[in-house]
Amino acid sequence: MYPYHVLVLRFFPYIAVGIIFEIAWYLLLRKEAYPWKEMAASLGVYALRLPARFLTVALIGGLALFVWSLRPLTIPLDTAWGVILLFLAVEFAYYWMHRCDHTIRWMWATHVVHHTPERLHFASAFRLGATDLVSGGWLFFMPLYLIGFNPVAVAGMLAVNLFYQFWLHTDVIGKLGPLEWIFNTPSHHRVHHASNGEYLDRNYGGILIIWDRMFGTFAKEQSRIAINYGLVQPIGSLNPLKLAFHEWIAMARDFYHAPTWNEKFKQLFGRPGGSLASLAPVTIARSDASTVIPDRVLLTGTR
Repeated sequence: MYPYHVLVLRFFPYIAVGIIFEIAWYLLLRKEAYPWKEMAASLGVYALRLPARFLTVALIGGLALFVWSLRPLTIPLDTAWGVILLFLAVEFAYYWMHRCDHTIRWMWATHVVHHTPERLHFASAFRLGATDLVSGGWLFFMPLYLIGFNPVAVAGMLAVNLFYQFWLHTDVIGKLGPLEWIFNTPSHHRVHHASNGEYLDRNYGGILIIWDRMFGTFAKEQSRIAINYGLVQPIGSLNPLKLAFHEWIAMARDFYHAPTWNEKFKQLFGRPGGSLASLAPVTIARSDASTVIPDRVLLTGTR
């Protein structure tokens, strides 16, 4: 069984307590209805993901072991420095995978699922795409096997990375002082899930936020800017099947209708938002005048 799901099962009581606490906070303190439908959609998407994860492990596991067999050396994991190196290596690979998830449409087609919730809550952590095998995020971890990290250890550390992010998906927890400088926190992750232009495509870190600070993708949550969760152009559905596959369908349609092979390539591997639908001019009402500009200038498409 994939280690992430092992962790979910092992720590399910703690997950349940967290969700119960969040529900109580919504009902008793915020005096708002809990987003039950959003929660149900997230769990439905997670259920779709389970069989796909087993298939991914079966197919990619063999390739990972083959790459590891080519390693010139083995990094020992029975030492503190080896474990620290493993942790940092997985965090670094995860950062770049996550960043590419947002900048390459082929990868975004899987990752977009995670950004569809319009209310951020703990169960949002489980709304993950079922098409990892196709989108290729696993490729970012192949170099770790080649330089000497055991694939099973990498998978375990990645599982810890993903499980850590469960508690980031909430607006119950405020800022956490000095921890914000080093670690990914709910405040940082709220920014990541925002569709506001000021926050868009920021804070890609898993457990650490240091890579974002180093590579210029960090943004701080600001009290004066209200966060709008979800996609720039919401898909308007909580159907798990539509959530899981809507971008793949749109991308296939755009590829088919693209007039040139260069444009077809862009539909697959260009930035998200470069769909054919965004090539048509749109009229945007401004305070001073109505200006016709290409929607592609707006950058975002479905993001």
